[in-house]
Amino acid sequence: MSRAERGLAIPDCPVHSTRVRATLRAVRDSLPAASRFPLAYLVQSGAQLTLVLKTAAMPATDWLDDKFEQRLRAANVQGLWLHLHPAVGKRIFNKPGWHLLWGAARSRDAQGFIYGPASFQQPIADLYGQAVVQAQNYLQPSPQTLLIDLYSGNGKTLHRWAAAGAATIGVELDAQACSCARLNSPLSEVLRGPCAQRIPQLEQWSTQAQHAARTRLLYLNPPRTGLEAPLHDWIADSYRPARIAYLSCSAGTLQRDLALLCEAGYRVEHIIPYDFFPHTYHVETLSLLSLRDATV
Repeated sequence: MSRAERGLAIPDCPVHSTRVRATLRAVRDSLPAASRFPLAYLVQSGAQLTLVLKTAAMPATDWLDDKFEQRLRAANVQGLWLHLHPAVGKRIFNKPGWHLLWGAARSRDAQGFIYGPASFQQPIADLYGQAVVQAQNYLQPSPQTLLIDLYSGNGKTLHRWAAAGAATIGVELDAQACSCARLNSPLSEVLRGPCAQRIPQLEQWSTQAQHAARTRLLYLNPPRTGLEAPLHDWIADSYRPARIAYLSCSAGTLQRDLALLCEAGYRVEHIIPYDFFPHTYHVETLSLLSLRDATV
């Protein structure tokens, strides 16, 4: 491990929340030695805690006693998972290997949305909420629209669009997120898989007869790699939404994707930066685009 990647002991770090600090102290005081318990990562998603082990063998769990459970409850941890991943590196989670040791498999956030142990939690939820409201104000979902939500996560944004009356469909790669999205937005259709591989289903859904008179909208929230290449062609040549809201975590791939969309007939109306991760160089950006020849 390079010097820049070395971790620091943070059970009492003032930057972290009270729950995270209490959880870290409980884990530090309770887990066995590394020879018995090869912990690679501790991942905390809200009230869900995952211990990622660099092994395929299930370890003994005699350390999970009443005292440790009491400390987890005191820290408001609701679910404890082991994730066995013998090849763990910078990619933390593997597809299999999930084992619920204690508590509930899912939790609810402050807005009542269901999430699981692999769910990403924004450090500043209110600021993220402002970005989503800005996207909604621009997209204007309504009963006269259909809205495709790509990289849709656990369905929070899908729920918002559907609540406004839009016909909605989302695509998400992660299985846990898909199962939560179907609970959080029961009025939406949710497809699992890479977005580019779901283009045939998206095309079939968007061209249904009942959608013929609806205005087409698109919400994008991709990972750092940006949009998959086949999506550009499909968005530009087939779906052609009247308005697009694109929330990006990478300025480089955003620049590439916006250039391609502009070549396809779109105009960038607004670019709004958000400091979701203070004291880091990461800045997320909401871009709002319209189709130049759209009549709505």
